[in-house]
Amino acid sequence: MATSHLPPATRTLKQFIRRQQVLLLYRRIFQTIQQVPNDSDRKYLKDWAREEFKRIQEDDYSRAGEEGWRGKGWDARG
Repeated sequence: MATSHLPPATRTLKQFIRRQQVLLLYRRIFQTIQQVPNDSDRKYLKDWAREEFKRIQEDDYSRAGEEGWRGKGWDARG
């Protein structure tokens, strides 16, 4: 059997594409929020969007642990 030359933490193509899609969505959300004229509303929306992305990411990681596979997050940290 051939051995892989890739490190074990390398993402699959599907994971890479999904991560790019999520990052694009994140950017678009924040670009749209920048158009909100009221400063307090804009801050509220930014905080809400960040918390939602964190919550979903943490949920993905916890499900990954329950299913027994190593989760490779979609967050900007890689």
